Amino acid sequence: MFSHIMLGANDITKSQKFYDALLKELGHPPATLDKKGRPWWRTPFGVLALSVPINGESACNGNGSTIGFEAKDSDSVDKWHSAGLKHGGTECEDGPGIRQGSTGPMYLGYLRDPAGNKVCALHRLKND
Repeated sequence: MFSHIMLGANDITKSQKFYDALLKELGHPPATLDKKGRPWWRTPFGVLALSVPINGESACNGNGSTIGFEAKDSDSVDKWHSAGLKHGGTECEDGPGIRQGSTGPMYLGYLRDPAGNKVCALHRLKND
């Protein structure tokens, strides 16, 4: 359904370090830069990119928006969360843990990136 997700960033270098560290914990390689110096993380399942806003204004987060990343297990979520905090992310919501959803139990972790965007790592638990 989606071709890519482009997030605004005020400091591309700081935000790239944040996402490189997070996505490494989920098994993804570091970003590659395009001709404009924007980092892109390309996978068979989707693309994430960062850009300074083209209108010249500051990047800001979307109220009610969350970008979710799939994790293979709960340990990966914990490592993702820890890497994010070490690389400029800030805590939001509760720490990583189990939450009940309409599709069953999930292990989730939430952070805000350096530009304030809300991101999440999610591992779906078996509904026994």
